[in-house]
Amino acid sequence: MGNRPDELRALLDSIAKQDGDPVRVAVVGNGSPVPEVPDGVRTVELPENLGIPGGRNVGIEAFGPGGQDVDILLFLDDDGLLAHHDTAELCRRAFDADPELGIISFRIADPETGSTQRRHVPRLRAADPMRSSRVTTFLGGANAVRTRVFADVGGLPDAFFYAHEETDLAWRALDAGWMIDYRSDMVLYHPATAPSRHAVYHRMVARNRVWLARRNLPAPLVPLYLGAWMLLTLLRRPSRSALKAWFGGFREGWTTPCGPRRPMRWRTVWRLTRLGRPPVI
Repeated sequence: MGNRPDELRALLDSIAKQDGDPVRVAVVGNGSPVPEVPDGVRTVELPENLGIPGGRNVGIEAFGPGGQDVDILLFLDDDGLLAHHDTAELCRRAFDADPELGIISFRIADPETGSTQRRHVPRLRAADPMRSSRVTTFLGGANAVRTRVFADVGGLPDAFFYAHEETDLAWRALDAGWMIDYRSDMVLYHPATAPSRHAVYHRMVARNRVWLARRNLPAPLVPLYLGAWMLLTLLRRPSRSALKAWFGGFREGWTTPCGPRRPMRWRTVWRLTRLGRPPVI
């Protein structure tokens, strides 16, 4: 968004220090000018904010149609930085060693304390962030994706704008036979924050949750999935204004187009269940 030039420069410096072959970099100005960047960094300035998935899709195209000029695409938040010099090399080795691996989710750690927020561990059993494992989704601002995944299932859903776009891609990738790993040894430093700092958080979370279910789940699971999340939302006892925004978004999710519906196969439902997160929660 062009408002964190110092943090962006620190991120770019951490990328430049990676071991092995140099990492090619593109910076997308999502409705804003791109600050000064080092020589060799590609830049794209968009006239309007396309949202998180829209901006990332533009970044993919900076490396050829569908990103085809490269084998792996890393997506990194501009206020984070790679904690270690071997992250890119670890990604290369992981994808080389496992032809089924499509996506890697990095561990996000606070630079001051080294701690990882529970919500940044993409599985239900999140008590131990140092345990790497297969997972069913990934973190949007700290990940690596094999480019062939996008060729197989398409890009991120532009219309989501913010929230759940990663799970939409993850479910489509899993349905196409790809696997997802959470790797605790691949670390992005990022200040601890609350997602609700975004003004649109409650509305977008609810709307996109409905879109996610309508687009991807077999019909019998749609009410189970959305019912479970409605109950969880109520148990968290949000404020009156937050709850009003959430129900407004929930209603919007049912009354607006969600994009093409491609329900996952039942064997994918079983795969998600075996991985510890059946698609009803």
